[in-house]
Amino acid sequence: MELRDRIQQLVTHLNEGMLEREEIIAVAVLGALCGQNVFLLGPPGTAKSLISRRVACAFHKPVYFEYLMNRFSTPEEVFGPVSIKALKEDRYTRKTENYLPKASFAFLDEIWKSSPAILNTLLTLINERIFRNGDVIEPAALKSLIAASNETPAANLGLEALYDRFIIRLMVGPISEKHNFDRLISSGPSSAETLVPDEIKVKSEEWETWNKQIHQVELTPEVLTIIHLIRDKLAEEQEQLKVYVSDRRWQRAAILMKASAFFNGRKKTNHSDALLLEHCLWTNEINREAVANIVEEAVKATGFDSGENIAELDREKEELDQEIHQELYHSENVYKNKTVNNNEYFEHTVHFVRQGRTFDTKTFLIPAKKLKSTAKFNPVDSNGNPLKDIECVFDKQGACSIAIPSGPYGSYDKIKPFTPTVLLHKGDRKEDVNSRLIKELSNSVNDLCAKLKTVLKQVQKRQQQFDQELYTPFASQDKTALATTAIKYQVDGLELRIKDCERLAALCQA
Repeated sequence: MELRDRIQQLVTHLNEGMLEREEIIAVAVLGALCGQNVFLLGPPGTAKSLISRRVACAFHKPVYFEYLMNRFSTPEEVFGPVSIKALKEDRYTRKTENYLPKASFAFLDEIWKSSPAILNTLLTLINERIFRNGDVIEPAALKSLIAASNETPAANLGLEALYDRFIIRLMVGPISEKHNFDRLISSGPSSAETLVPDEIKVKSEEWETWNKQIHQVELTPEVLTIIHLIRDKLAEEQEQLKVYVSDRRWQRAAILMKASAFFNGRKKTNHSDALLLEHCLWTNEINREAVANIVEEAVKATGFDSGENIAELDREKEELDQEIHQELYHSENVYKNKTVNNNEYFEHTVHFVRQGRTFDTKTFLIPAKKLKSTAKFNPVDSNGNPLKDIECVFDKQGACSIAIPSGPYGSYDKIKPFTPTVLLHKGDRKEDVNSRLIKELSNSVNDLCAKLKTVLKQVQKRQQQFDQELYTPFASQDKTALATTAIKYQVDGLELRIKDCERLAALCQA
């Protein structure tokens, strides 16, 4: 049986009779398979202890320890009683058999309610996997510790270091779907143990071997991109979310992603493994959903790594677009004008009309620089002298209104606005452009288009098998579909870029 199929069957058996706990159990099992600790957050009566017992059922003959913490709990109840016989011999030694130091799997309920003495000892045990028993340092057999509480640890109590050791944090809420709730109240209590075939249970030697092989899995460029996007977003929203992720947590989270790839039969991670980060980075119930959204958006925003810097190609395309329009096309309208004293003017003749009869005619010059201004000005005569008795103003559409003073026999008829004559419109092709320049621009566009088409072929080729690679028992299909969306966005974006290059190529040939 392939490892991927075996793990899938294992997760299926552990979920037998459980409702709306499939992903929680699967991720908790993954944590146990790669030696990571798990924290379950949720109100009483949501099967947190049951989940822990089910996880232990995945292993062959597990040594399991479980304890409900309270403020009166003593170290003896967790780490074992002091040996009276050893005390008589002037030695301080605990009898650890059947207690946490000898357990391969443990569940500590209401962990934050225990005493500082227990929590400090626990920190060393789960961090270094050792137990200081008097003068003797004993190796701890603990593979994974699952802790639970209906709250996250309060600030300023010195619990941050211990809380940081729980790399996986899962929210266990009440049953939400109506049909599942009906099934729950109609059936009997779920059994803490479930029948798992011996051939798929995990043996200790297998666990040891797998945990060495997990480190050989490669973190792909795509997953690294997702991680960096998440880190940048968390840093950007640090003041609002107040999420701190230690280097140790990132490193352990990377191990979790590698384990996900390994137990799915892959030697490299992919987007589906990165989705697990939503269970590793939140710190409390307030920021949990926001962190999950950040992870999902990062996955959606990340396509395949093609070896090409797409941002650099976009910059190159933008520069080519600008150069083509600058060198081959008019960027502004070219108007019919006249130069006087090194200044450009529009020449215009006005007929002074009253009741249909022309009394006088004047030709004057309108400064071309006033075309884009809406301020009033005076035109000038042929020598460049201002005509202060005539007032002009351009509107935003390029038409110039002209106001002329009244004559000796009353006001003149309203003068029709003047619009400069356009010789060449903005966007018209320039004449007599150097043919060598046109060829160089055309070749640059074709080279860029060829690069984009090569990237598109690579992405489309990988896309064909990507859906199968995305399958994982550790994330829902709705979540893994986000990665498919990311690749679709990438393909659509590349196709748009190629069409834009074809547009630029057509401009060079026009």
